[in-house]
Amino acid sequence: MEQQQKHEQTTAQQQIEEHIHAILNLLGEDAQREGLLKTPTRVAKAMKNLTCGYEQDPVAILNSAKFNEDYRQMVIVRDINFYSLCEHHMLPFYGKVHVAYIPDGQVTGLSKIARVVDCFSHRLQIQERMTKQIRECIQEALSPLGVMVVVEAQHMCMQMRGVEKQGSITTTSDFCGAFNQAKTREEFLQLIRA
Repeated sequence: MEQQQKHEQTTAQQQIEEHIHAILNLLGEDAQREGLLKTPTRVAKAMKNLTCGYEQDPVAILNSAKFNEDYRQMVIVRDINFYSLCEHHMLPFYGKVHVAYIPDGQVTGLSKIARVVDCFSHRLQIQERMTKQIRECIQEALSPLGVMVVVEAQHMCMQMRGVEKQGSITTTSDFCGAFNQAKTREEFLQLIRA
């Protein structure tokens, strides 16, 4: 089984390299010139790394460090740096994720929240879906009283091409449970802005 997975990974790596080689030629480059000889291999490795989230189970990440704890106040992990690739242009978008949840008898290791962000961001994404997926994952794994996720990001597809608007920030949020109350949402938003 393990040998078959390695073979499939090697085959995928080779196929990506072949496609990148062809793309370089289609762009008018000489894929055989010295500076580009190793580019297909480098790009293939980079793409595998940038999309490694497909090989991870985010709920299992949270469940791997789940603890019973009688704590029912807001837990916030803010300023989680992330980068991802937009699925429309395969260009980077990057920024910060802020996560809050109100436990109902179970908490998780704080680093696991950041790992869940990494898991979803290391896929071809759109910011809106990623925001929702992070919230749904925490809700599923921990069954808290409420979850709220805010994502702030810059999109290179807006800065490098198209409208070319530098420095624009896109903010998305998703919430459930106790965060349906405006007062609870406002408390979270004040704390992440502090």
